This record gives sequence, structure tokens and C-alpha cells, in this order.
Amino acid sequence: MKTVQVPRRFVTHSWGGTETVVLQTSKRLIERGHPTEILCPDALANNRSEVIDGVSVRRFSYFYPYFGLSAEAKKRLDEKGGNMFSFPLMRALKKEPGLDLIHLHTGNRIGGIGRFVAEKRGIPYVISLHGGLNDVPTEEAAAWTEPTRGAFEWGKLLGMWVGSRRIMQEAAAILCVGKAEQEITSKKYPNTNVLYLPNGVSSARFAEGDGAAFRSKYGLPQNARIVGSIGRIDPQKNQLFLINALPQLLQQESKTHLLFVGHVTNPPYHEKLKAEITRLGLDKHVTIIPGLDAGGASLSDAYHTIDVFVLPSIHEPFGIVILEAWAAGKPVIAARVGGIPSFVQDGINGLLYEPGNQEAFLQAMSRLVGSAELRQHLAVAGKDTAVTQYDWDVITDQLLKIYTEAIEKHRK
Repeated sequence: MKTVQVPRRFVTHSWGGTETVVLQTSKRLIERGHPTEILCPDALANNRSEVIDGVSVRRFSYFYPYFGLSAEAKKRLDEKGGNMFSFPLMRALKKEPGLDLIHLHTGNRIGGIGRFVAEKRGIPYVISLHGGLNDVPTEEAAAWTEPTRGAFEWGKLLGMWVGSRRIMQEAAAILCVGKAEQEITSKKYPNTNVLYLPNGVSSARFAEGDGAAFRSKYGLPQNARIVGSIGRIDPQKNQLFLINALPQLLQQESKTHLLFVGHVTNPPYHEKLKAEITRLGLDKHVTIIPGLDAGGASLSDAYHTIDVFVLPSIHEPFGIVILEAWAAGKPVIAARVGGIPSFVQDGINGLLYEPGNQEAFLQAMSRLVGSAELRQHLAVAGKDTAVTQYDWDVITDQLLKIYTEAIEKHRK
């Protein structure tokens, strides 16, 4: 079985959950004897082709079909939410020899290209919803398209040509990383096979790490209680919530130190965070590291320097970083949003609080800080959950079954 994975973009210096899913499942498909490679637009890329961790990545030129789009707006669309088009990608998908299935990790016009080619080649395609297509907050969805304000879009004809609006209805399967997303999508597309396929974790990789060395390298206080959050520096991840809660956290524990690690996908928000830290006089209590090599040892070291992992997102289709924190043996507190309640059980393998509720969050932190027994219980239960249910080998076996059934059904 030969497949191609088609994300909107794929670069190591701007990494997120989607990139992790695509790479880790591709690696394991290849290990199981099923050739696969990643084909995508070359947004934010420095080269057209490379091999990442044994997986071939080919990138192709693209454009945004708008009149009056500034270079800055294009860059912002590249970073998040851009609805581009690529004729070279379409040609590559048409010519790829021996292809059995296309796996789309994006919708819109690039997804439409995948749908169009699959139809022409007489093969099935599946699509993964990584970004919470059907349960994303209205304000966040509006932020994705804000850079196009004032520009004239002429690309709707391209979308009609490749059938962008028919992607979901004609997919062999829609894969949702959260159960809430699956429920919403099933109701919206009752005639399509909508499945729950969660994200995974390389549990063995994150089991090891040198937290002490990481603290020394980045000047983190050796005796501090590190409250850490790993994820893109972006309003969706809501790091500002933790900064505003820090004065109260310091009253609970004077040695509290916030650590944020993640690529900056919204520079104005990054500047806003730094300004708020300074305004509150918290500079010595907060460290922001704007991105680490997703494939390097430093990321695992970062998890091992954290004492309590917090994910305060306002919207989170899944929350793959929770699995990574669990694999590193860390207790987790998270906002009850998106796909998180699908796998985090409050009081059993983590603590949940209502999004934006600072009082509820502080109560959860107080419970955790005040009980070594609770911290140990949540860490052990979380690690067991990650290893037994969400290791990438387990997830890839499920994905392979979905592929096989889609291909067999299409041939009938």
C-alpha cells in the first residue's frame, strides 16, 4: 500500500501537533512496509525537498488567489490559516506512481486538490481534522482570515473547480482527534464515515530527559517550581492566562516560575506577552523560549524540567503536548476545551478547569501543590494512559486499518 500525506505546510522550524502526527505516522507506515511521503506547498520552507527522520518531504510553489494582498499579510497566512493553491502540487499528485490512497491533513483549496486528483485517479482519500474545523471558536476563525481584509479574493473559481466544498461528503473517512469534533462532524455529514482517531506520543522518547541540564542552559532557577506550558506562542494557546494568574501563584508558592516553550506563530501576541510580564513586574519569574527543535533532545529535556504541566488553551482539538508531558511523568492541569476531555479524566489522570476561570485554575494548582500524593498519582496514571493507549505504534495500527478498509471498499 502506497500513500501520500498532504498537509498545508511542513517545516521543522514552525512545528505543531499536525506536523507531529504526519511525521510519526509516516515513519511507522514505512517501518511496516507501506511507502509514504509528504507532499505539500513550500510555505515557510527553505528548500523544496528533504528527508526528515527517514520520511521524504517534497514541497511545491503556491499562491494566494487574492488581489491586493500585502507581503506581510501573505506571511501571516503562511503561518496560520492561509487558503492557498498549487498547480505544481496537483501535477505531482497526478503523476505519483502506484498511489493507493491520499491522506489530506488540510481542507480548503489544497484539500480540494487532493479530492480532485483522487477522483481522477480512481483512488480513495481520507481527511484528518487537526484544527477543530467544526468546533473552533468564532473569534479564532475570524483571526485566521483577518490578513485578507481589504483584498479581493478571486480564487473561489479554483475552489469550485477542484470541489473544495465536497471534500467532507466524498471522503472515504473523516478522522477526528477529539470526540466532540467527531460528534459535531457526524451530525453535519451523516452519510460520511466519521471516525475518532486520537493523536499519539513517542512514549519511549519522552520517558528520558535531563531537566537539570535544561535549567542550567536556559538560566532557570534550580530551586524553582516550574509551571510549564509547551505550544505555539499564539492566542489560541492562551499563555496570557497563566501570566495574569502568576501573582496569585506566587502567593501560593514564592518559588513559582513560568516556562513557555513554542514557536512564535503570532508575533504581536508574543510582544503583548512580554509587555504584560514587564507591566506586572514578573520578568524574573517568567521564561519564554521561542521554539526548540521538535526532533532534538532539548524538547524532552524541557518536559523533564517542568514540575507541573499546564495547558490553558481557549481551543484545543486534541492537545498532543499533554501526552508528551504524561510520557515524561509529569502531572497535568488543563482547560476543559475541545478534545481534551476525551482523554483527560478529571482527578484520575489530570485536573481540568473551566476555560478562562482563574479561580478554578488556582484551586486546581493549590490542590496539586499541596499534595505530593496527588502529584504522584496523576503522574503515574497519566504515564500509564500515554504508554498503553496513545503510543504512536497503537495509533498507526488503527490508521493502517482505516486505510485498508477505505481501499477495499473503494475497489468494490
